[in-house]
Amino acid sequence: MTAAGSLVLPTDDDTRALGRTLGRSLRAGDLVVLTGDLGAGKTTLTQGLAEGLGVRGPITSPTFVIARIHPSLVGGPALVHVDAYRLGGEAELDDLDLDALLEESVTVVEWGHGLAEHLAEDLLEVVLERSGSEEGDQQARLVTLRGVGGRWRDLPDLAPEIG
Repeated sequence: MTAAGSLVLPTDDDTRALGRTLGRSLRAGDLVVLTGDLGAGKTTLTQGLAEGLGVRGPITSPTFVIARIHPSLVGGPALVHVDAYRLGGEAELDDLDLDALLEESVTVVEWGHGLAEHLAEDLLEVVLERSGSEEGDQQARLVTLRGVGGRWRDLPDLAPEIG
């Protein structure tokens, strides 16, 4: 079963706000797969997710370390933040032993499309695309949320939190 919805986010702050709202609805065992080109806002969204979860930061792209674990500051699940950009395939992702952490944490995999879906039956895929023209240093993003499995049968209503 899948559910889907899209939003336009005019600024980085709006992208973080979406992440905060979504982060408040995440729980241990959730897998979030982020897809989008370089600069599309995957790490910006993850910063908001981390704020919503109440985990220790700072949240930066784990491109060179591949994965970081951010423990909770509020008694909730840890955030496991993975950047699969440099991984050569599903086997290299499996070498990270994410499945050992999956049940007790929230796992976010940037560049995970086509690599991370096998980690859980239920997952939330977030596709970020640049949209429209740039204003200053900001560019609007089109964000599509696609829930897979019973956990995401109904996507949270996120639109009122943005803007």
